[in-house]
Amino acid sequence: MQIRKKIYSLLVLLLLVLVAQAQVTKLRGKISDSQSGEPLPFVNVSFPGTTIGTVTDFDGNFFLETRTPGDSLSVSYLGYFPQRVAVRKGAFQELNFALEPESFSLEAVVVKPGENPAHKILRSIIRNKSRNNTDNLESYSYESYNKIEVDLNNVDDNMKNKKIFKQFQFIFDYVDTNAVTGKAYLPIFISEAISDYYFQRRPKVEREVIKATKISGVKNESVAQFTGKIYQKVNVYDNYINVFDQGLVSPIADAGLLYYKYYLIDSAYIGNKWCYQVSFKPRRRQEPTFTGDFWVNDTTWAIVKTQVRIAADVNINFVNDLVATAEYKLVNDTLWFPDKLTLFVDFNLTDKTTGFFGHKTTVYNNVKVNIPLPQSLEAVNEPVVVRDSAMQKSTDYWQTARPFELTEKEAGIYSMVDSVQQVPMYKTFIDIVNMFVNYYYVVGKFEIGPYYKTYSFNEIEGNRFRISGRTSNAFSTRLMLSGFAAYGDKDNRFKYGLGALYMVNKSPREAVSINYKSDIEQLGQSPNALTEDNILTSVLRRNPNYKLSLVKELNLSYHKEWVTGFSNSVTFNHKVVFPTEYIPFTQVPDGAALPRITNAMLTVNTRWQKDERFVAGEFERVSLGSPYPELNFNVSGGLRGVLDSDYDFLKLHFNYYHKFNINPFGYARFIVDAGKIFGKVPYPMLQLHEGNETYAFDRFAFNMMNYYEFASDQYVSVFFEHHFQGFFLNRIPLMRRLKWREVAAGKFLVGSISEENKNVLEFPLGLNEVSEPYGEVSVGVENIFKVFRVDAMWRLSHLDNPNIEKFGVRVGLQIIF
Repeated sequence: MQIRKKIYSLLVLLLLVLVAQAQVTKLRGKISDSQSGEPLPFVNVSFPGTTIGTVTDFDGNFFLETRTPGDSLSVSYLGYFPQRVAVRKGAFQELNFALEPESFSLEAVVVKPGENPAHKILRSIIRNKSRNNTDNLESYSYESYNKIEVDLNNVDDNMKNKKIFKQFQFIFDYVDTNAVTGKAYLPIFISEAISDYYFQRRPKVEREVIKATKISGVKNESVAQFTGKIYQKVNVYDNYINVFDQGLVSPIADAGLLYYKYYLIDSAYIGNKWCYQVSFKPRRRQEPTFTGDFWVNDTTWAIVKTQVRIAADVNINFVNDLVATAEYKLVNDTLWFPDKLTLFVDFNLTDKTTGFFGHKTTVYNNVKVNIPLPQSLEAVNEPVVVRDSAMQKSTDYWQTARPFELTEKEAGIYSMVDSVQQVPMYKTFIDIVNMFVNYYYVVGKFEIGPYYKTYSFNEIEGNRFRISGRTSNAFSTRLMLSGFAAYGDKDNRFKYGLGALYMVNKSPREAVSINYKSDIEQLGQSPNALTEDNILTSVLRRNPNYKLSLVKELNLSYHKEWVTGFSNSVTFNHKVVFPTEYIPFTQVPDGAALPRITNAMLTVNTRWQKDERFVAGEFERVSLGSPYPELNFNVSGGLRGVLDSDYDFLKLHFNYYHKFNINPFGYARFIVDAGKIFGKVPYPMLQLHEGNETYAFDRFAFNMMNYYEFASDQYVSVFFEHHFQGFFLNRIPLMRRLKWREVAAGKFLVGSISEENKNVLEFPLGLNEVSEPYGEVSVGVENIFKVFRVDAMWRLSHLDNPNIEKFGVRVGLQIIF
């Protein structure tokens, strides 16, 4: 899909890097005592005559990056002689200072115990958080400028000299050096957006209208919406700042004293307001915390500016560093409103490997507080609207609309990325990366795959060989055709399938599809499970699978999304299931064999998830979730007499799914699934509860249940899974080095089958109702080598059923932060 290709383009550029001159003034270094060599914390580092500066951290390190530097850098610290050195504007420099102690005599000083003054300041901040937090305003609006940049880092000269980079020499003019880490990097992606943002508290309304957007190498509206501000919100007044599923404790959290040590290090006027500077660091190792400092006004107790840096040992994968800064400006004499926010993230597998930098800068203008929202917004249901002309703004527009001028290298990223995409070798790399990540290999107007289904084996088919594919975006961006053919050398039977998807509209999404298949299928398998024609399923199966059925199925579907997150689907399904010697269709009471089960039904689905976010390609899209639950309600009706259908019934199904944070104890998933069937149907049309007969972990199945073990015509199931994110293991000295994380889960089910449905067909051996509740619990460890999860599972009930496990181990493969 097109959007995935664009993302893979960034991965490919990992191969294209070299060190060169920096473009803006970037300084980093370390300050220490000249006699002892000990690092000096809280040293003031600034450009004389300006308000640009910082302080050293607890290890004596500092960094500065600015577009408006002075001619020299000054460092000063109480008890030491100050120093000043000249700086080169528009360049990267690493400056280390060894300060000379200043000796002077003091009269005797009496030190008495008392409260840390920084603690008094913190309590004042906490008391006034509710009135200083902009989220508590009745309404506000502003214009924002948002710039996002992605870079490749950890580059060296050896890469440039390799033959594979011969066609890419022109990109090395754009290499720069990062002030935070000192690593060389190559910018590979840049986006800018100018938008109007509106907020209303009661009833809650958030709307962003993107007036202008510019993206290097990507011409896609769904990506354009993420260049705005609404999906990248960080608020220091929140008790927890969620970063990649980790709830990091804010330095001004209500419980901040339990997690941080605070130090009052300075006081000064900022503008005409007297402010205190407080530095902070974690109390304990490997807790979800930051280091850094903040300035707070002594009258309103509002944050005036702050810089936070993720603690070095926080249990987050692939994030080597994260630095966020926030500056606030005074509005209406009492409210400090955000003026500029920056975010820097260093993504790497290890500190030495090539990885990514992510930068985000947001600037706020034209702030208006407690003013009614425009009436025109009331008719807008989408949280983000991209104007039709947003991606068509001229160069002159951007030069006047930006709050600051781009450097020459930043401005050149747009043309550089477009030029790279025209290099033949680059296009070959894209196809290879796409094959491994997206499971398809693109050949002109066709995509061959998914490759992991090419070979598998099972007890019914023996060795199964499959070839499959679909049309690519080069064929059409509206119509996608797909198909497969498979053959088993044991049953000597060909299987096949054909499909078509047509996009009527892409925003809001509207599509029609038709699919037909004649293939074997595992009835009662979780939608999340590995499919039966997956080689991993064949290898990881814990029981020989004789329970597969031959199915001929036709699906016609229409999908309509009314607003983002709210949609309806109407699906016509015609399905013919054939018996086997292991899954027979024996009628009650005469014992006659039924040659097939034929059913036609119509299903209407209603789906709702408030504030859901997507990244979409031409046909497929990926949900980025929402803080709100997902609700699904299905109504299905049997169509007796349609295409030889034998059954008339009504089926209701409801599903509730919610992923939510429970800071500081990690996050949880909670699922409730319920259904009821009205009418007389055979057991394959009952709810065959989702078992799992592999050693692969399946989040949405009962992992200790076998296929065809339980069925219901009315049922309720509850799943709860909690990820502790290392809350306990991080406190064990030897275990914390592994950065393993705890997870616990419980799954429960109760249901029944009416006597009428029990007397349609004889149940196969082992299939029962679940009027006695079924339950299983598990505890596990995830983040093993950053990708594996291992769960120990116990079955709590129905322990006398044949061929079951009372205890088992399941293994999952996952990539998480």
